[in-house]
Order: sequence, then C-alpha cells, then structure tokens
Amino acid sequence: MSRSRRKGGPAAGPATPATLALDALGIDYRGHTYDHDPAATGYGVEAARALGVPEGRIFKTLLVDAGGELAVGIVPVAGSLDLKAMAAALGVKTVRMADPSDAARRTGYVLGGISPIGQRRLLRTVIDDSAADHDTVYVSGGRRGFQVELRPEELLRVTRGTYAPIARL
Repeated sequence: MSRSRRKGGPAAGPATPATLALDALGIDYRGHTYDHDPAATGYGVEAARALGVPEGRIFKTLLVDAGGELAVGIVPVAGSLDLKAMAAALGVKTVRMADPSDAARRTGYVLGGISPIGQRRLLRTVIDDSAADHDTVYVSGGRRGFQVELRPEELLRVTRGTYAPIARL
C-alpha cells in the first residue's frame, strides 16, 4: 500500500477530508478511483465491480439515529445493517436509519460518498467484525468513484470504532 499523499505513494487519489485525516495520522492506505455511473444507486456494489474486488471486502458507511445521536455502522456491501445488532452494539434500545439529508449534513459528505473517515465530527462507530477477516478492506474515500484501501485495524484506529457482528449477510 502507498503511505500517504504527501509521501507521493502510487494511486493515492484525490485529496478529501478522509485522505487528509489518514495523512495526518500517518496511516498507510491506497486510493482507488473508478468512473462512477451517475445512474448507479448501489454505490458499494458498483465499486466492487469497477475495482474487481469481492463485495465482502468493500464496506459501506451507514448512519443511524440512536435516539437523537447519530452513529456510524460499517458493513460489507454484500449485506445489510442489522438494526437490532447495531442498537445492542451501541448499548441503546433501538436505532433507525438516519435521515439521508442529516447524514450528509453531519458528515460533510454527499450520499454515495460518505466516508467513515474525516467526518466533520467524530461519531460513535461500529465496524462489522467480518472486517477483521481481511488483510485490507475498502471504504469510501469521500467521493463517489473513490475508495480507500487500508488495514481493518487502521480503520478501527482512525474512526475510534469497535467491532461487533452488525451485518446481516
């Protein structure tokens, strides 16, 4: 993997709040760009196909409302977020999917390009424990058509997240 944009690593991709956050922490990552189809709605599946990566290694960033507090769930694009498991992981009774406009406003990213890294404010984050099964995983780099690949333990570190079984495959 390339080091950071400032070190001139290959395939670093565009500068986004996500890459700037990774650079600031000195985290190894590799950026991957692809041509985003504006008609696509399954952004993660589109990324997997465009990059030739199994859907189990590409993780989507989903925001939930946990009683007035937004939180982030990161699950493989091949599955969906189990809301009951997410609530349990957060230690709350219930959660519901966040309003899309709230998600975009609070993170500073556009829908389909919400990265779990470099958000306007650090939100509680839970990463599906299947991420630990891979040497590297891919998450949105902060733009449609841009993914960052990094080690799961680095994703945990940069998001200050925790692992839990929150995906329904």
